[in-house]
Amino acid sequence: MLVASIQWNQCGSVLAVAGSQKAVTMDKDVNVVQFYTPFGEHLRTLKVPGKQMTAVSWEGGGLRIGLAVDSFIYFANIRPDYKWGYCSNTVVYAYTRPDRLEYCVVFWDTKNNEKFVKYVRSLLSITTCGDFCILATKADDSHPQEDAEPDAVAVTYVLVLCNSIGTPLDSKYIDIDPLFVTMTRTHVIAASKEAFYTWQYRVAKKLTALEINQVAKTRREGRERVYHIDDTPSGVGESTLDFGKAFTGTRDPICCITATDKTLIVGRESGSIQRYSLPNIGLVQKYSLNYRAYQLSLNCSSSRLAIIDITGVLTFFDLEPRSTGDSSGEQTGPGDPLKFERKDVWDMKWANDNPDLFAMMEKTRMYVFRNLDPEEPIQTSGYICNFEDLEIKSVLLDEILKDPDRPNKDYLITFEIRSLRDSRALIEKVGIDDASLFIEDNPHPRLWRLLAEAALQKLDLKTAEQAFVRCKDYQGIELVKRLGSLHSEAMKQAEVAAYFSRFEEAERMYLDMDRRDLAISLRIKLGDWFRVLQLLKSGSGDCDDALLEQAYNAIGDYFADRQKWVNAVQYYLQGRNQERLAECYYMLEDYEGLERLASSLPENHKLLPDIGQMFVTVGMCDQTVNAYLKCNQPKAAVDACVHLNQWNKAVELAKNHNMKEIGSLLAKYASHLLEKNKILEAVELYRKAHHFLDAAKLMFKIADEEAGKRTKPLRVKKLYVLAALLVESYHDQVKSSQQSKAKGKKSEATSALDGLLEEDSATSHSRMVDSAWRGAEAYHFFLLAQRQLYEGYVDPAMRTALHLRDYDDIIPAVEIYSLLAICSSANRAFGTCSRAFIKLESLESLSPEQRQHYEDLALEIFTKHSPKDNRKSELDSAPEGGEGKLPTCIVTGRTISEYQFWMCNVCKHCAMEQEISNHRYCPLCHSSLT
Repeated sequence: MLVASIQWNQCGSVLAVAGSQKAVTMDKDVNVVQFYTPFGEHLRTLKVPGKQMTAVSWEGGGLRIGLAVDSFIYFANIRPDYKWGYCSNTVVYAYTRPDRLEYCVVFWDTKNNEKFVKYVRSLLSITTCGDFCILATKADDSHPQEDAEPDAVAVTYVLVLCNSIGTPLDSKYIDIDPLFVTMTRTHVIAASKEAFYTWQYRVAKKLTALEINQVAKTRREGRERVYHIDDTPSGVGESTLDFGKAFTGTRDPICCITATDKTLIVGRESGSIQRYSLPNIGLVQKYSLNYRAYQLSLNCSSSRLAIIDITGVLTFFDLEPRSTGDSSGEQTGPGDPLKFERKDVWDMKWANDNPDLFAMMEKTRMYVFRNLDPEEPIQTSGYICNFEDLEIKSVLLDEILKDPDRPNKDYLITFEIRSLRDSRALIEKVGIDDASLFIEDNPHPRLWRLLAEAALQKLDLKTAEQAFVRCKDYQGIELVKRLGSLHSEAMKQAEVAAYFSRFEEAERMYLDMDRRDLAISLRIKLGDWFRVLQLLKSGSGDCDDALLEQAYNAIGDYFADRQKWVNAVQYYLQGRNQERLAECYYMLEDYEGLERLASSLPENHKLLPDIGQMFVTVGMCDQTVNAYLKCNQPKAAVDACVHLNQWNKAVELAKNHNMKEIGSLLAKYASHLLEKNKILEAVELYRKAHHFLDAAKLMFKIADEEAGKRTKPLRVKKLYVLAALLVESYHDQVKSSQQSKAKGKKSEATSALDGLLEEDSATSHSRMVDSAWRGAEAYHFFLLAQRQLYEGYVDPAMRTALHLRDYDDIIPAVEIYSLLAICSSANRAFGTCSRAFIKLESLESLSPEQRQHYEDLALEIFTKHSPKDNRKSELDSAPEGGEGKLPTCIVTGRTISEYQFWMCNVCKHCAMEQEISNHRYCPLCHSSLT
């Protein structure tokens, strides 16, 4: 080729090389422009008339080129090979942004005008069919195939199956470069220059038993296969998924492919075409053409193949014999090229529902052909999306890709073909009979539907029924039958208006006929419950109460679906829909309303357990119990109390309803807490469950452990007080249970006696119950003696210390007698001090060294002071732990000798009246004196 000029397009994606070249058939030179990718791959050839071409130039947008030939400037439109497709009302297109490496793939739902964006790295192509699309991409090297063997070739390409909103449904890794990809409703076929790969894809849907068996079968047989272009597969033998053979070279590479559900066509650069059967890939036939195909397309019956060659010439090729259509009655054999040729074709699309209809784009015009006869052209530059029902959907991709982020519905154009336009014109201007004859000659379901609808409008029921039968519209046939059974003309017209979605008109007609019931049923069918309510209320006389309730509930549902709970409540109240009311109250957190609803329901209502469950989830125990008891489910009520940790309520309910298992449940939970060493939680659990004795037992155990540490006597006193208070609660519980059992039949004294007897029989811990306060008393006096000693009241300190001699089982004797020795020596009562030393020296718990220390100290003291008391102590005169002792004042530690004294109503300990008058709380149990 003699090159005259070379130019890149505006973004450097296409190189145009203009010049002259010797034609193979002619001697003279021909002006041509060759187009290449930046990698040197040849894209297209453009032949230009004239003697000599001198220059080529691109337009700024890159969609046109200007060519200088002799004294003329020629303009040529460039049709870029966009990455795009169309599936189920969705246009899928890809473009690149300057700020991102990935391709931006837009799924634009043209029906709802919504778009879904997906970013895909290294996108190679987009292929669509039916409701799905395939994105072919170059794989990331960092994501090898999971089941690849160590010595397998590195996976380089991925086929991703997506739905119409871009959600990936499945993907396959392949080793061959998917230069050409086509898909049918069951298969995806990807081809490199040497081999092709088939994948029988499946998407989730309900499978019948037959399909399930087929699925199991195909899984065994393998749904993926690879074939080399030079192989001749029979379709019977098994082809394994071996990509190794895909890398064997070939002299005649693949240049294009196409497929339908039963046929796969592969074109090769030499012009030969190979036809395979699907789904079992078997080579059926080879054909040879004298030009190289660029784009192949099969019609819906797989009988005819359309071929656009590398120079943009469209020809056809019959794969099955068919009559030529002339009077001779001759047939064209399979593989015969047809006497049909169009130049400058850059896109074509067969109709999905007619094997003889197709649309093609030639320069800036669209032609529709029926049996190779063209209709008048339409001026457009759109890419054809879909051809079905005598309508062509076309998309102006050039316009969309100027501003790809905001696709406009104006860029999607629908064209009606001539037979549809003619039929419509005939119906409108001439009449139904003539239109019927025309449609008879050009039959198509869409035309019959058009006729049926026109006949319905004119109430020509006979023609309408015949037309509905011809387009297999069962609902239409049923409608005609129903219209035939109606006697009133107005009624028929109203029904037809409703059929054509003119609902306002239909409703008005019904109301004019005084058939409010039909207007209401029409609105019910439409789900327009607001209008139903309006119609029910507007009529004179009473309306149907059940229908009114249904309308209120449906409007309530409308608001509830939109989470407008407040509005929903108003309508559910009027509709008396208690189930949904409960749900609304719960969502609104209106627990008072829920409680009112529960109390208004009759006993054993099916909704009560649900309401009980709602109360459980928000921790409302009393309301839960009431709901469960009302529907006679005490077990559920107890379980709820246990779940909410309301053990006292649970135990009370279990007792009232003679349920045995609550005790074991409580014990299990308590033992679980004790295992985790959560003793205080176990105490709280027993206390809430009114098992005061078990709680007290644990509390005494804690107090004893704390006392053994010998650290904080005040804390130990508090623990003993808590334990004793739990024992007091146990006494009160026994007393009240006896009183409730007696209910006035016996005297108070008798019931108290019964209570004591029950206590005796119930408890084996009589020591703990009888002397519950001993631990608290011991530490109270122990602290009091030291406080008095440090404040300088040595005589009261000694008197208090003398009381401690009764508590040597709680406080170690060494501490008691050491304190007594200090207090008595400070009080100069050396006789008492001497007795304390004698006791200390005789303690067996002391080691010989400690005992020696005490003896040395005693010797030192009593050599200076004679062991005699100055005053006789009252306590000293009384025998230790003797019976009939006088009470001790808990404020001062002195013995009370008066007849009148104060007694605490909680711990039952005494104090002198003048001493307690300065206190607001009991010094021992800290209960309030008010």
